[in-house]
Amino acid sequence: MAETLTVTRLARRIRNLLEIDIGEVWVKGEISNLRQQSSGHWYFSLKDETTQISCAMFGAKRREGHEVIEDGAKVEIFGEVSFYEARGSTQLIVRKAKGIGLGDLQARFEALKKKLDHEGLFSAQRKKQLPTFPSTIGIVTSPTSAALQDMINVLSRRSPWLQVVLYPTAVQGKGAERQIAHAIHSASNGSVKNTPIPEALIVGRGGGSLEDLWNFNEEIVARAIADSPIPIISAVGHEIDFTISDFVADLRAPTPSAAAELIAPDVNELQQQLQTLKSRLNRSTHSRLERLAEHLDFYERTFFARSSDVWLSQPAQEIKLLKEKLSHLTHSQLIQKQNLITNYLKDWQRHHPRELLKRRAERISSLSETLKKTTSHSIHAYQEKLQRLSSLLSALGPTNILERGFSITLDQNGNVIQSPESLSPGDQITTKLRKGTIESTINEQPEHQD
Repeated sequence: MAETLTVTRLARRIRNLLEIDIGEVWVKGEISNLRQQSSGHWYFSLKDETTQISCAMFGAKRREGHEVIEDGAKVEIFGEVSFYEARGSTQLIVRKAKGIGLGDLQARFEALKKKLDHEGLFSAQRKKQLPTFPSTIGIVTSPTSAALQDMINVLSRRSPWLQVVLYPTAVQGKGAERQIAHAIHSASNGSVKNTPIPEALIVGRGGGSLEDLWNFNEEIVARAIADSPIPIISAVGHEIDFTISDFVADLRAPTPSAAAELIAPDVNELQQQLQTLKSRLNRSTHSRLERLAEHLDFYERTFFARSSDVWLSQPAQEIKLLKEKLSHLTHSQLIQKQNLITNYLKDWQRHHPRELLKRRAERISSLSETLKKTTSHSIHAYQEKLQRLSSLLSALGPTNILERGFSITLDQNGNVIQSPESLSPGDQITTKLRKGTIESTINEQPEHQD
């Protein structure tokens, strides 16, 4: 008969087999469901397409490569396979880790984040301001979640007058993103009957792993938030958790409770502010009344104590002085203007066209007399010069020579013959005498004589 084992002995055999046959190994996969305990120990799952195994990283921050341990990260882990006897579960005790790239979910997260950022859905310019004193607040979350109760407690404590409208939806699991988007649209367009449209909307849930929060990383939810005409606060997970909804929303809150505190003014603080304003108003009013009372007392002791004659005598004197001053100024101004007009009149008369034409006529007459005298003198001088030249011409001219018995011989062209070489046989010549001319023909070549 086979030996019957106790549960403890069986668990111990399994542990021994795992630790001896497998021992320390390198394993690669994707981090999921990371839980960081206050003791410093980290617990998470390492998974691939079909299987996952529990992992424990004791004193995690002292371990090599702990910084790469985060939800969605792909890693290689070195550790020892062990069997936790108390629970009967297998786990990998992690000694060190190193990153080998983004996990599938993380890669999808980064791709969608980049896409929506490029479209401008994260732009600060499109963010809407939260109402200062809202009267109606909407909440999109699970109706059974602890986060809902936390938000309601905070809202009722801080702003008891607030009307809270719940738009219930699943916040985890397959298809939850469509429910979340539908709830946001319903709250924004007031499609829920007998329900007022909220002035602001909180969309969120409590903490969890990357897979638990993944519905808030879906594009349909991001676009529903972006399309909402009312401001939305995203309150998904804990302070260290970031989702696509956080980037698209008008404001991100680190936790659902913090979202309630951001949207709901504290009634105690408001009462304190009102009390402060009341005190300041009382002090200001009292101080103003005291100053007015002092002014009134001053007037009663000074101005109102005088008779009407005293009050009127000073203004009458001032009016008389002003009248005299006005009369003097008016007289001075009239004299000044009169002198100015006189000067303008004299200047106008001096430049009148009649005066200008008169001065121009006198100038023309003077120039005409000068021209006549100059012309007469020039003509007389030229006449005397012409007479002298005429006398000289008469004395030296050929006519006078002929009168003295000389003759002038001209060729057939009328030129004076100065040398016999210029003549040829047959040439016609003319000889001018004092009385008449003689026509001759050259028969033979004249001889030249020096």
